[in-house]
Amino acid sequence: MHSPSPRSLVDLPIRRLNRGDLIPCADLCEDRGWPRDERRWGLLLSAGTGYGIDAPDGKGLAATCLTMPYGSDLTAVGMLLVAERYARRGLARRLMRYVMETVGDTPLALYATEQGRPLYEDLGFSSVGRAERVGGRFAAGGPDDSPSVTAPPVHSSSVLPPSASSVTTRPAAADDLQAMVRLDLPVFGADRTHLLARLPAFSDRLQVAEEYGELVGYAALWPSGQAEVVGPLIARDTVTAQALVAALAAATDRPLRADVDARHKELLGWLAEHGLEPLTRTTVMTYGIPDLPGDAARRFAPLTVATG
Repeated sequence: MHSPSPRSLVDLPIRRLNRGDLIPCADLCEDRGWPRDERRWGLLLSAGTGYGIDAPDGKGLAATCLTMPYGSDLTAVGMLLVAERYARRGLARRLMRYVMETVGDTPLALYATEQGRPLYEDLGFSSVGRAERVGGRFAAGGPDDSPSVTAPPVHSSSVLPPSASSVTTRPAAADDLQAMVRLDLPVFGADRTHLLARLPAFSDRLQVAEEYGELVGYAALWPSGQAEVVGPLIARDTVTAQALVAALAAATDRPLRADVDARHKELLGWLAEHGLEPLTRTTVMTYGIPDLPGDAARRFAPLTVATG
């Protein structure tokens, strides 16, 4: 059987994905050497909008793309994947053009790999920042850490170093969601209630930071392959972000991974001191807006690069 010509490939129909496509989406990730992440795909397909092209050989999906809408303020684009056997034949460009036409005037944001960046630049996206993916086993204890920060009890509050002893972290409770949404809106710059409401069921652990009863940060831990991902990580300052990461690390014996905004050099240095090494780098890109909305000083890491 002859493989389709490049022209016939880009003429294949694009359709909306649904929960029934979860396994084919995971298969496509595996085809490209990524973790299958069926749990993440479940979240993305329920909270976002997926688009796909069925493989002409009848074996699953040839390509996927995921959009995560935040009203008319912003749409994040991710999971642009093409099966290896159909790579470099125009499918990624076709899907991106389709997505850009579908969202209309809504601004777009995405995290681009080095391989994908030329395509996005050609489509009119601009680079506005970087994210550093780090990973490894978190080593509790460091030159500037108190034991209560690096190894907090799993079911009780963890206390920050003496310089910020009024801040504590604890597992999130059901009635924390409204406070998380209020904190998140000015930090992320768009309403993502529909995503945050799914965090308790999606994550292995959801931790909040408080000072005098006011929520000043939150972070989630969720599985991906053999690792646990820290994200989102929203915090008033670096010390609060460190305390949240330390509390999450104490709740698992698996390696950690995070995509940290490269502007947060102090946090990246602290993570390196605790055993997390650089893995990959992505470029943050936007279309239709000059930069990401919100407050970058408090936005340390995304839930996943696919959700912006």
